[in-house]
Amino acid sequence: MHPLTFAQWKERAAQAKIRTRHYIDGEFRDAIGGGVFSVVNPADGSVLAKVGKGGADDIDVAVASARKTFKDGVWSRMDPRDRMDVLYRLAGLIERDAEEFALLDTLCMGKPISDMLAGDVPFSQLTFQFFAECIDKMTGHLTNTDANSLHYISREPLGVVGCIVPWNYPLMMAAWKVAPALAAGNSVVLKPAEQSPLSALLLAELFVEAGGPPGVFNVVNGLGEEAGKALALHRDVDKISFTGSVEVGKLMLIYAGQSNMKRVSTECGGKSPQIILADAVDLDVAAEYVVNGIFANQGEVCSAGSRILVQSSIHDDFLARVLDKASNAFAPGHPLDPATTMGPLVTREQRERVLGYVAHGREEGATLAYEGSLGSAVEGGFYVAPTLFTEVRPAMRIAREEIFGPVAAVMSFETPDEAIRIANDSIYGLAASVWTGSLSRAHRMARDIEAGMIWVNCYDHGDMTQPWGGYKQSGNGRDKCFEALLAHTQTKSVWVHLG
Repeated sequence: MHPLTFAQWKERAAQAKIRTRHYIDGEFRDAIGGGVFSVVNPADGSVLAKVGKGGADDIDVAVASARKTFKDGVWSRMDPRDRMDVLYRLAGLIERDAEEFALLDTLCMGKPISDMLAGDVPFSQLTFQFFAECIDKMTGHLTNTDANSLHYISREPLGVVGCIVPWNYPLMMAAWKVAPALAAGNSVVLKPAEQSPLSALLLAELFVEAGGPPGVFNVVNGLGEEAGKALALHRDVDKISFTGSVEVGKLMLIYAGQSNMKRVSTECGGKSPQIILADAVDLDVAAEYVVNGIFANQGEVCSAGSRILVQSSIHDDFLARVLDKASNAFAPGHPLDPATTMGPLVTREQRERVLGYVAHGREEGATLAYEGSLGSAVEGGFYVAPTLFTEVRPAMRIAREEIFGPVAAVMSFETPDEAIRIANDSIYGLAASVWTGSLSRAHRMARDIEAGMIWVNCYDHGDMTQPWGGYKQSGNGRDKCFEALLAHTQTKSVWVHLG
């Protein structure tokens, strides 16, 4: 198939099928209260659709549907190979409808269409394939006991899992949360971000097309403080799997305690350091990774390498390479243009928030070393140009708080130990990278940096075997690995007296 042109994507957008109602028990339903909210195209500020606004009543219906299917065993007790086949078919349908998925997420959150087709959609497909392959790899075990006893430990699904996902990777984050929950045999209620609910509705519809029983995978649209809160407080939900801000992640833990002590897994962002040592083998390669690490996806990435720590002896040389790479790699443009490398931020509010941090950086005395052109940004869109500050001190807000936009903070250090101290001086601990030609230094720094993921001489590499999650206030969960599957199960101990 030949790639579509900008004009063809715009034509597809004008004809796009946009689902606007909840998906519960295998059918689309209006919100019980009849309310709606607007989904806005961040490229130009226009309203894409009015989507059904769910609340506690809608959550009740979706959870009841999920609970019924779980108790009936139509999914939880389906033969493992049959459950695998459903998820394999779902992965195939994601591939079949790749262009529709890409278009929906691009329209509602501004991600460049080329990024969707090259990254988010195929990786979502891979996620369902991986967890399908894991289904018959889950095993219990038999323990060594006395001759008159038989003791075995089995794994069982939890029940109903509530998934709450962010807007920066709408389809992919839904896949990361939903796939392991379904693979383990649970039923699911998904609450997508109100800014980007469109692809989740298609995903749930395709689950049924793939042979999944209606009611096993449900989607309720709505605001976080309404539908999301109701899902987290629901006493018939057994687990909440959440990705989002630290503030809301803490609320998930509170809601679990206020309701039924449900399990909660969280992934809550970061302020990840990219550490460049003087003995790095190739500074040009490092500079390219550094630029991609902060400016990709408009900087709206939980693991964005927003703190760039450069050893003082190479600071000026390395900075020049970074600025050269940034000016050639990222320029905002229309997200439906296949040539665009940076789209708008997701909302007007997010744009103002990011620009507020840029103002703070200036006020605190950092040097604005680079502010890229807005390129071919669309008038009325929520664009922010790629921005880089130097002479940043670790105490500055732009060095401490998650900006979630294309704003980098460059700091210098003298020794590897100082770099480790700066890296660890954060409430976050999601990811970090170390660029060095010394094997022993790489291992020592990987050991001492307080983060769940460490990349050495690269950034944001990995596959489905990699646990995705962090330390400290970056959260307590792990996505995208076999451990994520097991986290959606519970063990049962069965002791049989043979006497």
